[in-house]
Amino acid sequence: MADINDVSLASTLAGTLMERMGITVDSVGAERATGSMPVAGNTQPYGLLHGGASAVLAETLGSFAAMAHARPDGQAVGVDLSITHHRAVSEGTVWGEATALHLGRRVATYAITITDESGKAVATARLTCLLKTSR
Repeated sequence: MADINDVSLASTLAGTLMERMGITVDSVGAERATGSMPVAGNTQPYGLLHGGASAVLAETLGSFAAMAHARPDGQAVGVDLSITHHRAVSEGTVWGEATALHLGRRVATYAITITDESGKAVATARLTCLLKTSR
């Protein structure tokens, strides 16, 4: 599993939506990626974590894992994201873990679980990425 301190991985966050949302990617590999995001600054008008913010965290982690699977000659682009929100969170940090469901030559699919600080499920998602290669 690659460490996010790998220059090529860390540089992909600079100037992006992920950076603006405070997403931290902790580990990345084709089979699994993990990371976190603060609730503060990513809320809707009622002060709860915005569902779209959870979706961004889910797609970020799944896409990073798919990028690791597509390397060294390929790119991964999300083509389908489905997310279910289970509980509201109004403070703290949420953590995400993307786990590979299918790692093919053209498609990679991940299940992503987002949990709160007590380990309770906040949301679950499924992301499918198209793998584009120059081969």
